[in-house]
Amino acid sequence: MPAAIMGGTGVYNLPDVKVEAREMVNDYGTAQVFMGKSAHEDIVFLTRHGRDHSTPPHKVNYRANIQALKDLGVRRIMSTYAVGSITADYPVLDLAVIRDFLDFTHGRAFSFFEDLERAVGHVEMSKPFCPVMSNKLMSLASKHNIKCRDGATYVATNGPRFESPAEIKMYQMLGGHVVGMTCCPEVYLAGELGMSFAALALPINLAAGLEEKITLAEDNIDEVRENMIKLMIDVLHSTNDDECTPPILL
Repeated sequence: MPAAIMGGTGVYNLPDVKVEAREMVNDYGTAQVFMGKSAHEDIVFLTRHGRDHSTPPHKVNYRANIQALKDLGVRRIMSTYAVGSITADYPVLDLAVIRDFLDFTHGRAFSFFEDLERAVGHVEMSKPFCPVMSNKLMSLASKHNIKCRDGATYVATNGPRFESPAEIKMYQMLGGHVVGMTCCPEVYLAGELGMSFAALALPINLAAGLEEKITLAEDNIDEVRENMIKLMIDVLHSTNDDECTPPILL
């Protein structure tokens, strides 16, 4: 079975992996995926904003994307998110392994269970991010010359606007570490369809109120992104479907 990598802002290809575009149509719409083969297994690559970054976060067809991966037989997903850091514990350009989330999105189609055809389903979120793949991210990071910090709580906002200083203060008080716009509903949609999901956050700026104005990192960011993708591919090579248990569906 293939494994999948989902790319966010700035991640529009896979280093050293040739891919071919494929259009997947399902009950929720159309998703464009890229089929490739790494050294050890088939890889499905999906860039949620499109290769030309034409789709804003609140307009991404999350259900079509996740359903497309399911239809291709994917059982493990590695995802990456460009984020703002809201604490000094997660510096800019140091990767963060996401372990939990706070969801402040709204107006999105956030579940596959919304009619009687699928009955009623409640995905259990005690461990929303796969511990096996997440632990492997930490153990293999130094091999790829990456500074990686564990235990991040991702705050999901709706976008496309950035957050206000007062909102950032609130997220800090609630225990958030990084803030972005796309992890939710991806993580729990994948769980509803029985797929294991792990994620890396790449802080590219300090959030509002932490400096005079938001400044996006530029130095070395392309190198960090390339090493990040190589790390994610390595993690997929170093794990398998059977050892990665998806969230329970109740």
